[in-house]
Amino acid sequence: MRTAEITRNTNETRIRVAINLDGTGQQKLDTGVPFLDHMLDQIARHGLIDLDIQAEGDLHIDAHHTVEDVGITLGQAIAQAVGNKAGIRRYGHAYVPLDEALSRVVVDFSGRPGLQFHVPFTRARIGDFDVDLTQEFFQGLVNHAQITLHIDNLRGINAHHQCETVFKACGRALRMALELDPRSAGVVPSTKGVL
Repeated sequence: MRTAEITRNTNETRIRVAINLDGTGQQKLDTGVPFLDHMLDQIARHGLIDLDIQAEGDLHIDAHHTVEDVGITLGQAIAQAVGNKAGIRRYGHAYVPLDEALSRVVVDFSGRPGLQFHVPFTRARIGDFDVDLTQEFFQGLVNHAQITLHIDNLRGINAHHQCETVFKACGRALRMALELDPRSAGVVPSTKGVL
């Protein structure tokens, strides 16, 4: 089983992430940011990744540090759980619709962090959630999982739908990329021999 547990404590946040990349989508989420919990649930369910994420942050200021640090800690957990990447498919992609919204996410477990984030949110807040924090979450994830991630919301009017399609597509893309390929068992999917 490809699992990891990471604890990250700073003056702003205290976060624990436990992950099983070969799970069934089970989740236990308590970040103190309900909309973030809802989005993390999409990654778990659609990625078939078991996630246990507990966070305490300086929410009396705002949700920025908590959301960013959850992304960082989740990225660290993914990197540890995937190990040397031998046998994985490496690349994954998904298109996900939700009513009028459609998003595309493409991932490469390249060992090189890179984020292209193109989501023209139609409003600044989804309930109490500042939509700017979506990019902060994914930047933290990318930097610490050491992945290249392209996120494009191709259409959408409802900001909740825009955001949800992004997280669902991310889960699906991660599932594809992390899947073990029986045709290349034990082989690192790179001409360099290392990722």
